[in-house]
Amino acid sequence: MADFLTETHPISGYQLSTDPARLDVTAIHRWLSEESYWAKNIPRATVERAIANSLNFGLYAPDGQQAGFCRVVTDRATFAWLCDVFVLPAHRGMGLSKWLVRRMLAHADLQNLRRHLLATFDAHTLYQRFGYEPLDRPERWLEMKQANPYG
Repeated sequence: MADFLTETHPISGYQLSTDPARLDVTAIHRWLSEESYWAKNIPRATVERAIANSLNFGLYAPDGQQAGFCRVVTDRATFAWLCDVFVLPAHRGMGLSKWLVRRMLAHADLQNLRRHLLATFDAHTLYQRFGYEPLDRPERWLEMKQANPYG
């Protein structure tokens, strides 16, 4: 497992860090539970548990405030699932989501994995520029889901 990563965007001064101690869990929970389409009403305890069991990438404004986030559910050997990706509205339009995804994909613990997955409703072009593509054989994939688990 790699040590915590911290790097600064060369132009904007934003920082990216995998140090979980820097995460503003209150801001992350607020955005996921109130603004996201995939985790509306998610309990804070669920967000905390998800963060504790994932590789997290916090995006921070030059003043140190949480500006974005993504997490990767991974065994760090064969599989990674990118999820909970967001950049807060005040920080959009500067290419930060692209930088966040690019740096996540470059992380040492996510190299040479057999499969990276994600699900998105509206950001296909963002992820396709990094090599994500529709499932090769969707007929092989199954899922179990709850329609409104946090409802």
